[in-house]
Amino acid sequence: MTESEFLALADSTLKAIEAGLEQIANESDLDVECSRSGNVLEIEFVDNGSKIIVNSQAPMQEMWVAAKAGGFHYRRVGEEWRNTRDGTELFSALSGLASGQAGQPVSLSAR
Repeated sequence: MTESEFLALADSTLKAIEAGLEQIANESDLDVECSRSGNVLEIEFVDNGSKIIVNSQAPMQEMWVAAKAGGFHYRRVGEEWRNTRDGTELFSALSGLASGQAGQPVSLSAR
């Protein structure tokens, strides 16, 4: 994958995460704020002030996630972002991390 292909894919991934969280917030009582600066998406759970940071790492061609539970790296495998350690899928893992930090179910998908 070229760097420009990676950057386009990473951008669409960050947009999908942000759009998914906005939709969940509109349909539930989840109080979440997303802010994006370039390749970094900051997700703040307003009720408790905890955050999840998702960013792309072009040199490594990975998506990185920092959450209360730790730091995770995801590399593209086929049509999905997969954890470089245990193979979990990015959106599934983010759903679990966000649910834990939000204190309520959060379900994200790549769409």
